[in-house]
Amino acid sequence: MSTADPNRVILTGENPFIRLSAKDGDPNTTDASYWRILFSPAGPGHVLYLKSELTENRWRIYSDNIAMTRWLQKTVQGMLNAELLDTTIAVTDATFDKSGDPHYFWTEHVSAPGEEIALTWHDIGDPLLIHTQPNATPGRPYGVCTVLIPSLAARLTRNGVQAKGSPWAREREGRPFSTCALAFSESWTEAR
Repeated sequence: MSTADPNRVILTGENPFIRLSAKDGDPNTTDASYWRILFSPAGPGHVLYLKSELTENRWRIYSDNIAMTRWLQKTVQGMLNAELLDTTIAVTDATFDKSGDPHYFWTEHVSAPGEEIALTWHDIGDPLLIHTQPNATPGRPYGVCTVLIPSLAARLTRNGVQAKGSPWAREREGRPFSTCALAFSESWTEAR
């Protein structure tokens, strides 16, 4: 029996996310998808896709590799959130840094002209290893193998102002999860 996944790997990296809402089950008031890409057809790089009351409820995109950012919108990120299939959304040049220990807390820092954004995850739970195949679910042409680390507490700030809303506890595959998580060692695949 082969231990190699038969699909084509299209990207490897990290994709921690923050989804906040005023009440459990309400629409997200903040939706942040952060990517640190190590390998993709458009090269490595970082990108933050952010929609929040802190961005006037419009998508803002921050990146250090616009080619990778647009490729991601046309593929995996666009599949995850159809609003981001729109490649006319402006991309702001930014620099990226990180700090923390994922056992306790993790912070991603995004710096752009006139903007400082910090995404912090804490109250960290037990990791889950998730592996799905391409086309296993209708509308999901990509598969993923990822380590998801739920975070029961998270915050996002832009220029020192904290986004409203909270993360909410969830279950995934019968295990504790959250609307906010660190997603490390993430690889996405497509069928050959």
